[in-house]
Amino acid sequence: MANKLTGKVAVVTGASKGIGAAIATHYAAEGASVVVNYSSSKEGADKVVAAITAAGGKAIAVKGDVSKSADAQGIIDAAINTYGKLDILVNNSGVYEFAPIEAVTEEHFHKQFNINVLGLLLTTQAAVKHLGEGGSIINIGSVVSRITPPHSAVYTGTKGAVDAITGVLSRELGPKKIRVNALNPGMIETEGTHTAGIIGSDMETGVVAQTPLGRIGQPEDIATIAVFLGSDDSYWLTGEQLYAGGGVR
Repeated sequence: MANKLTGKVAVVTGASKGIGAAIATHYAAEGASVVVNYSSSKEGADKVVAAITAAGGKAIAVKGDVSKSADAQGIIDAAINTYGKLDILVNNSGVYEFAPIEAVTEEHFHKQFNINVLGLLLTTQAAVKHLGEGGSIINIGSVVSRITPPHSAVYTGTKGAVDAITGVLSRELGPKKIRVNALNPGMIETEGTHTAGIIGSDMETGVVAQTPLGRIGQPEDIATIAVFLGSDDSYWLTGEQLYAGGGVR
């Protein structure tokens, strides 16, 4: 059986660890040539690329801050210069910080909106010049846009924006036969959630208690759905928000 992404070229932003690394690895295993973007962790990106190439896949690591227009353009240019085309963009780069409304600052706001929202727009802007019929844009959102947890006004605001932008771009790019969907994970065990002290905390316990499938997610749980959205199997889906949180509502 042919791999689902054979012959396709994908850019995955924020792919040096966590969900992005899992998506990049799964894409390569399904036959895609992958640009593994990173902002600060060259070591992490190189590790992802080494794992992909050791398994016989194709990948390169490309540094770039998606919230800067020139960097976003450079990430896409790297795909074109190396592989000659672009078929899939996964807007995965994201940051999160939780704070009650009393503690929200301009810095807190702009850090998250610049990466989570502006970064998505700038990278997509650079990519649409090269995406053609059958192209797929996958925006990584979050279940927070549905469950709106306390102390997350800014972060949830960014992910609500991702949902809205996904709908707008699905209509805007639909005539070009480019699909745009949001993939919205629940809590995932990653380096980030470990560093933030979430794993093993009362927050994790509370989330698991509210999750019908009885656990938090793993990066691979999201990567397999991202493969589907990047493949021709999802050719009739656009403008959708796919919630991948084990049933959390």
